Amino acid sequence: MADDPVICTCLDLTKSDIIAGIKEHGCKTVEDVVDAIEAGAVCGSCIDDIQDIPDELNG
Repeated sequence: MADDPVICTCLDLTKSDIIAGIKEHGCKTVEDVVDAIEAGAVCGSCIDDIQDIPDELNG
């Protein structure tokens, strides 16, 4: 679905999955996201894309 792209292909996590994890765990950094929901922890190729999400949410 174009409105909810898969960001982490290793874990099949969409942008909305990552946003939900950020909100649930109070993530402020990409490291927080990796620790909380393991997005980016397998191959790491999506780290740059993941970084944009907490930045957008947290200003």
